[in-house]
Amino acid sequence: MFGKKMFPGGMHPHEGVNGKAVNSGNAIRELPAPQRVIIPLSQHIGAPAAALVKKGDTVMMGQKIGEAAGYVSAPVHASVSGKVVGIENVEVASGTNVPAVVIENDFQDTWCELQPSNHPETLTAEELQQIIREAGIVGLGGATFPTSVKLTPAPGKTIEKLIINGAECEPYLTADHRLMLEKPAEIIDGIRLVLLALDIKEAIIGVEDNKMDAIQALLAACEGLEGIKVQALPVMYPQGGEKQLVYATTRRKVPTGGLPIDVGCVVCNVGTVYAIQQAIREGKPLIQRVVTMGGLVNNPGNFLFRIGTPVEQLIEACGGLQPDVVKLISGGPMMGAALSNTKIPMTKATSGILALGKEAAEKPENPCINCGRCVTACPMRLVPTKLDLLVRNGSFEEAEKAGVLNCVECGACTFACPAKRLLTQSCRTGKRIINANKKAAAAKAAAEATKE
Repeated sequence: MFGKKMFPGGMHPHEGVNGKAVNSGNAIRELPAPQRVIIPLSQHIGAPAAALVKKGDTVMMGQKIGEAAGYVSAPVHASVSGKVVGIENVEVASGTNVPAVVIENDFQDTWCELQPSNHPETLTAEELQQIIREAGIVGLGGATFPTSVKLTPAPGKTIEKLIINGAECEPYLTADHRLMLEKPAEIIDGIRLVLLALDIKEAIIGVEDNKMDAIQALLAACEGLEGIKVQALPVMYPQGGEKQLVYATTRRKVPTGGLPIDVGCVVCNVGTVYAIQQAIREGKPLIQRVVTMGGLVNNPGNFLFRIGTPVEQLIEACGGLQPDVVKLISGGPMMGAALSNTKIPMTKATSGILALGKEAAEKPENPCINCGRCVTACPMRLVPTKLDLLVRNGSFEEAEKAGVLNCVECGACTFACPAKRLLTQSCRTGKRIINANKKAAAAKAAAEATKE
């Protein structure tokens, strides 16, 4: 359809001997439920959920234990049946502490009453969106934006195309690949349900062409269906970024500071549409997802885990870590977060747990040599070296003018830099400070307006 080069910039990180090839052939296994689950009330972008239970309560599997506390929020549900033994602050993969519900598992897996939709085609778009919201579904590609919000267009916005992200462009990760291979019919059904929820007719599934078996499985599953197309994409990081994927599949360019909705598109991950299919057809809320355990582990694999399972149980199921592990990462090596300990719970955001060796060790920064590799790699056509310098000098207004808020934090610039400059980290810091300053200025203006 389009040329080989699907979007500006990008690169192809080397994965070594423990990359996707090791895990892509490993079928999804169900990880046994733990003795205790630790379920954070904040597993999504937006306001944390408000606890609906207290210590001593008995809960059932699938029961709502946290209510969405705002428009951009999502409920959370019990992933086991048992007793609430505490509501406490816990550390999550980002390194922050958030409130969580701790449940002692009774190992009965007693489900709450589920309400599957036998004829979803008879429901309105609003009714389908409400089911998706109540199921606590968020973007499972990593962003964790509440899906029901994404599927509800703002006034004046028109949705024309649904773009499905099956790229899984991060090194090592194979959870989406295995899901496409093992659940292609359910994924296609989920796409059809999302089309109903959006009241549109066209969907494009973008899959990198290093997953031809998944492409063939999806093609077979949607054979004879109108409006759903599977598009093979060249292997290029960050192919799965929303703006890059929209451009690659439609040639529509999301404007600076804009979202896919601004060009008539909505992007959902394959794991998200599978969760939507389970919520609508089976009545099941999002209490499980697939994770890749890869890198320097004795038996890497892909696992279906209960939300709230500690990382240490996943490592144990893989036969433990190899001796050369330097760092544990939650997510992919490009955009993931380093873990401080293995007791941290896995959440809706956990697509991978990677045990990396010396290649992940911190390396000393050297002066910029003006080679331009970061500029070539940047998919947003920014100049990371300039942004890095401005942020380090505290010139935040100039950094904003130079486009730092458009950085998608993909890590391509840092990876490409031969001087090992922490370019992505500088952009992330700059964005955080600029947004905090804007928030403070808005609060000050509101306070002064109140006085008047």
